[in-house]
Amino acid sequence: MSSLPRRVKSEAKALTSEDDELPSFLNSSSESEEEEEEWEPKSKIAKRPRLPKKNEAKTKKVAAPRSAVARKKVKKAAIKEEMDVSLPIPPAEVNRMQLLEPKEEDVGTKPKTLNQKPEVPKKMEINSFQGKKVKSLENDEEPSTSVPVVGNQVKHEKSEEDFAFDEPPFKKIKSTTCPEGKPVKNLGGNKVKEEFEMNWDIVQALSEITNVESWVCANLIRLFQEENTIPFIARYRKELINNLEADALREVQQTLEELRTVAKKTHTMIQKLKKEGKLSGCLLTALLNCRTLEELDHVSAPYKTGSKGTKAQRAKQLGLEPAALCLLQNPMELNLFSYIRPNTKGLSTIQEVEAGVQHILADIFAKDKDTLDFIRKLCQQRYICIQSALAKVSSKSGNEKDIDKFQLYHEFSCNIKNIQHHQILAINRGENLKILTVKVNIPDGVKNEFCWWCVNERWRPKQFLKPELMRILRNSVEDAYKRLIYPLLCREFRSKLTSDAEKESVMMFGRNLRQLLLTSPVRGRTLMGVDPGYKHGCKLAIISPTSQILHTDVIYLHSGQGFREAEKIKRLLLQYNCSTVVIGNGTACRETEAYFADLIMKKYFAPLDVVYCIVSEAGASIYSVSPEASKEMPDLDPNLRSAVSIARRVQDPLAELVKIEPKHIGVGMYQHDVSQTLLKATLDSVVEECVSFVGVDINICSEILLRHIAGLNANRAKNIIEWREKNGPFINREQLKEVKGLGPKSFQQCAGFIRFNQEYIKTFCSSKKAELGSHALLTKAGAQGKKKSKPTPCASRQPNPLDQTCIHPESYSTAMRFLSFIGGNANDIGKSDMQQKVNAVIQKEGLEGTAKKLNTTVHTLQLIIDGLTQPEGFDIRTDFDKPDFKRSIVCFEDLSVGTVLTGKVENATPFGVFVDIGVGKAGLIPVRNITEAKLSKVKKRRSLGLGPGERVEVKVLNVDIPRLRITLDLIRVL
Repeated sequence: MSSLPRRVKSEAKALTSEDDELPSFLNSSSESEEEEEEWEPKSKIAKRPRLPKKNEAKTKKVAAPRSAVARKKVKKAAIKEEMDVSLPIPPAEVNRMQLLEPKEEDVGTKPKTLNQKPEVPKKMEINSFQGKKVKSLENDEEPSTSVPVVGNQVKHEKSEEDFAFDEPPFKKIKSTTCPEGKPVKNLGGNKVKEEFEMNWDIVQALSEITNVESWVCANLIRLFQEENTIPFIARYRKELINNLEADALREVQQTLEELRTVAKKTHTMIQKLKKEGKLSGCLLTALLNCRTLEELDHVSAPYKTGSKGTKAQRAKQLGLEPAALCLLQNPMELNLFSYIRPNTKGLSTIQEVEAGVQHILADIFAKDKDTLDFIRKLCQQRYICIQSALAKVSSKSGNEKDIDKFQLYHEFSCNIKNIQHHQILAINRGENLKILTVKVNIPDGVKNEFCWWCVNERWRPKQFLKPELMRILRNSVEDAYKRLIYPLLCREFRSKLTSDAEKESVMMFGRNLRQLLLTSPVRGRTLMGVDPGYKHGCKLAIISPTSQILHTDVIYLHSGQGFREAEKIKRLLLQYNCSTVVIGNGTACRETEAYFADLIMKKYFAPLDVVYCIVSEAGASIYSVSPEASKEMPDLDPNLRSAVSIARRVQDPLAELVKIEPKHIGVGMYQHDVSQTLLKATLDSVVEECVSFVGVDINICSEILLRHIAGLNANRAKNIIEWREKNGPFINREQLKEVKGLGPKSFQQCAGFIRFNQEYIKTFCSSKKAELGSHALLTKAGAQGKKKSKPTPCASRQPNPLDQTCIHPESYSTAMRFLSFIGGNANDIGKSDMQQKVNAVIQKEGLEGTAKKLNTTVHTLQLIIDGLTQPEGFDIRTDFDKPDFKRSIVCFEDLSVGTVLTGKVENATPFGVFVDIGVGKAGLIPVRNITEAKLSKVKKRRSLGLGPGERVEVKVLNVDIPRLRITLDLIRVL
């Protein structure tokens, strides 16, 4: 963002001198792509049908401090540049009352407004509102008050069935009719100032790769540069990102990092080659054109030190380069015999000279951008397939079991356009284990057409070629293809397929993890957690509805003492009035489940109606010996800690699962084969997103949970807990600013995701009122020495009812104006009375009309309405599935084709969904059996797919007892 002030200055010049600006604008096309792209949108803006209407409105604003002449200048010359400066894309703040050009002018000058308060009075009626915004953090309401028109579209999207069949899941389809699309797409075309400049525009490259509009990409680059977190952007900056999902934001962020890595490595290579004196103009252009690490590697490989050089380099050292260039440029004057040196190796015979020239020509062809573009385009039109076969070595010496795992791929062939991601990962794993050999098969027709094109078009000599020289040219082209281009294409195809498959695997892991973390909590129950085992017994832990450990024990169910131990279990269940048993799915799970099912069927625990559920214990044993577990349960044996963890996973899955490193939760596919850095970054981001969107009660949540809130980290979470222990509970969000290390940026990112239980705070305030007054005075006296701008004790100690909602503090002023507009009271938040008042106003005025009156956007208004009408203690997880409680058990042998069962989705992969049907082995619903008609219409879906935790009704299609495989058909989602 360091470039912004410079841009602002350049715009100031643009305003003062129209004569200077216009020529440079018009002549810029020859100088740089940047201005070329900037100029184009102006015509698009001019075409907007609403322009005449806006011109009428212009007269209303003549009284504003800025002169009409200056406005015209802006309109003519600086529209596009000014848009580039602004972060908010959509055109204007004061919706339809103003003309398009002034809107953009205002948007453009907003960064100035952030720093210079005197410019605030520019808007007449909205001065006070705008002023508040300036004082608040970063962009405050700025983005939220920019696009009135988006309302229609957003509302429409919400009501749609949101299937995206041929799109990656969670991805929004490009909105072709987006009202703000026209002015904004042009903004996306502008270059964002990057640390390392390349020959391609990072915004356009990002847009092409991720299939996201360029204006959204431009905004996201700026938002990420300003260190905004994904949860914050996804919830509070929707109009800047066209309402994208968090998954799509994550993909854009990762792609952006990849492009920046390429740019950085390219510039490092350029500096290195410059230092070594190897950098030519041609090579510099080739390097700056590279978009991927594979391309960069291909271009820079011959110049790396340490190798003995390529064949072409050795030929050049022998002085054959002029001959090669002469063959292309001026073949009539070429005499290869003059290059023969009998005593020099490589030049001693005419054949050696010809070979040297051929190597140089092949190198030129293989490095040429047009030639590579042609062959790539040709490959896109032809049938390119990837083939795998059983390696000869492995068939003799390999492990039989491992070889059988890859049975599907012993004779496998598939078009690279149709191959599935899991197939690529399986082939790669087989190749790494030396069980499979893999090759990319490019048909001979591609080679023949490529060679003809090179000889007759791209590299056609400028004069007549003697037959012997034409033979050298043809051989050079064939050599270039066979030795240099074909291996490059194979590497590119394999690398692209692997990269895409890894990304999909990581995204799938992220989606499964999100579904697992957002499993609906089972509140208000006393639970018994059971960690099954044989020799060392089953570990028990009984926990209260508030997660306190009531009792721990060890019972030996599988060593002949089952009947005696049943008495102990019954006594404990009755003593603590516990009717829910949670069994971990590890060793001895099946036997433990059968034991409890048998006792339940016999009504052994009467009068209690006991039910049980199976829960994944992945990561429980790792957590039980971690420092966090030792700190949390210091007096408990590690084996018993895992039983506590298993019970808490049902009571509050999110709070418990964040304690475990996400990759140990085990709901992925080929997770050990993918980039661990990418996997960790994605999973940590998903955890942060889930914890933030659910929200945490600042006065009761654990330090571990706080760490995962957007904008916080381990240190800040620790400081918040220390502040809470020292000063008592937080009364409102403003007090977070008093915490050490929590600056304005961190506060902006985290504030909207932190909740306050109003009942608790009111009770606390009333009981400590007198004490609080004196304590507040002390706080003031002590704080003045440390920080200059502290809120007054009265202000900082007053509870704010809006703090229990998802409304961000930057929107509080709008929320209060909305409350007065509907005649509501902040103390009625979440009550039916509030819902009725909101509905009455929205039905009368409409969402857009209300937003217009409040000078805000539909997105912000919708968020405010959600915050005001959601009942106290609202939890987004209530829409997700609860654990599947059972009373009986089915055996593997009981299954027969046609049996209808209910089960719970355990894991989702690109090839199908694994469902736990209670027989100890998950069945697979192949992806072809999951159709739109079978999915629930009630539950809004972002993609055509099921996720962990969902309950389904299935029919058994096939049971393979030797291989322990069950194939299922989906009947419906429950």
